[in-house]
Amino acid sequence: MPNPAADPLLPVPFRVSKVGRETADTFTLTLEGTAGDQGFLFAPGQFNMLYAFGIGESPISISGDPERPETLVHTVRAVGPVTKAICGLKKGEVLGVRGPFGAPWPVAAAAGQDVLVIAGGLGLAPLRPAVYHLLSRRRDYGNLELIYGARTPEDLLYYKELESWRGRFDFRVHVTVDAARGEWRGSVGVVPHLIAHARFDPVNTLAMVCGPGVMMRFTVQELLAHGLKTENIYLSMERNMKCGLGLCGHCQLGPFFVCKDGPVFPYDRIKDWFLTREV
Repeated sequence: MPNPAADPLLPVPFRVSKVGRETADTFTLTLEGTAGDQGFLFAPGQFNMLYAFGIGESPISISGDPERPETLVHTVRAVGPVTKAICGLKKGEVLGVRGPFGAPWPVAAAAGQDVLVIAGGLGLAPLRPAVYHLLSRRRDYGNLELIYGARTPEDLLYYKELESWRGRFDFRVHVTVDAARGEWRGSVGVVPHLIAHARFDPVNTLAMVCGPGVMMRFTVQELLAHGLKTENIYLSMERNMKCGLGLCGHCQLGPFFVCKDGPVFPYDRIKDWFLTREV
């Protein structure tokens, strides 16, 4: 079924069917169409523009399962007026949706290779659909490794799901936090340090990376040091996106518009701009 927005500038109303709290300031909203829609088709890594009526809109990655189009899932951190309004919605209330937009994760191109999924903080949300895709087609890939880090144990997203994934024999999950107190018995340290613990063949590995800029820079350095090719490292560059269509210019990165040309880029395509500060 085609997605509901015939006009990419026109928000389509979706109703909130479920709200789940992930952390103190981060919520996962499950949405359903209000006009009898049968589903919302998207590729892992794409994003939507979510519109809080009377306040404004914000670009938010889709964080649900691509094979369950009957619901639309977004994980949102409340950091400004729009996202605070979205996170404050209750079951049954309505918001507007435009999309999906953007270049997806190369899950098809990764077939036959080892795959590293590397996330920091809220960066696990854009990567979650890719994980769903990889696990639903597990036989198509070599070693699958997830490396995920957050500031504290309380900041980890999808905690129960992480526990479920760690219980699989065919998917290795590494979790770390920057600082911990109390009962935490897991790793303490930064995400790039865990790459050395992953199992992968560097000449036949594709990495998908999303997180804070400093985390991605050091992660790329570590991946290159382990022998990955620049064209096999993919980054999600969700920065300053405003309209979703490359019209406003807020997300320009050198010659690229992140919302239109990305947000997922192969590192070799953007490395000159990625390494330039304050671009």
